[in-house]
Amino acid sequence: MNASTIVITGIIVIFIGIVLILIGTALQSTSQNEEVHTGGVILIGPIPIIFGNDKSLIVGAMIFAVVIIILWYLLIYRGLI
Repeated sequence: MNASTIVITGIIVIFIGIVLILIGTALQSTSQNEEVHTGGVILIGPIPIIFGNDKSLIVGAMIFAVVIIILWYLLIYRGLI
């Protein structure tokens, strides 16, 4: 992989994230449900910070964090990049 491929991939991922945020906001604003469920993961290096107010979203975030940490380990420490 050369540098331009990595930059283009990063730009595409950021664009997809912005589109998903816009779609989620539009869907949330049109629904009649007053209760909002949140959950997410912040990764600082290999250390996850998991937050949320719904148990199912927190479990999903933990599974996502474990998968990302395993991929990070394989890519960085096992030299798969």
